[in-house]
Amino acid sequence: MVEAFFHLRPATVGESSSNDTTCLLSGPPTSGKTSLLFQFAYNAALHHDDAFVVFICNQERLRNKPPHLSQSVDPTSDVFKRIQMKYVQDDQGIKSYFAAFHLLDAFPAAVVVDDFGDFFNERTCRERYDNARGRDMALVRTLALCRSAVDYANERSSCRLLLSDMHLGDSPRSLFIYRKWVKSIFTIRDDGMGSFYLKNSLNSGFDKLRRKQVARYSIANQCLKLHSLAEEDG
Repeated sequence: MVEAFFHLRPATVGESSSNDTTCLLSGPPTSGKTSLLFQFAYNAALHHDDAFVVFICNQERLRNKPPHLSQSVDPTSDVFKRIQMKYVQDDQGIKSYFAAFHLLDAFPAAVVVDDFGDFFNERTCRERYDNARGRDMALVRTLALCRSAVDYANERSSCRLLLSDMHLGDSPRSLFIYRKWVKSIFTIRDDGMGSFYLKNSLNSGFDKLRRKQVARYSIANQCLKLHSLAEEDG
């Protein structure tokens, strides 16, 4: 599903061989995570004329660091009208949205949450649960709610959940928690020369046996640029 993060052709997202409905995108700071998420959202909305996508994020953070899409994307496209922006301040905002998910008249083709981990403030979560591991507890409860909501939607239509988080080492801080609730983890690695490598580092089922794609990309001149797509053994 690596190709779903880039503007290749309209059918890309729908034709993906992956059945993973819950995914995590993890990468170092300034690696273009928001740009990849927004391109994914655009592709998901593009696949069907009546499809819409919900993009959840912090408004101030998005304003300070807006996403950059592929140069081939028309900035005046009507597809952007079907990307619904939802601004939240903390994990409670995310929980409120997914708690009412089953009441929606129509489900989105995808729900994207930018910088998911940043919504869980360490001190606030610790005080809320009166527990030193309050952040982990809040993360687990929110992921469980998100997963349940998306599973419910997929019994009636098709809906994907894509989260992003930052890592400073080789993996996100809460990887041990994410592994329980997401089916695919896409990781970004800086090549040290201005480009990045994106690959699927965790998936389940028969997807483990498939050859995986690795994308090399960069963010330059306010554009998301895909340099190459290669395959490697799962």
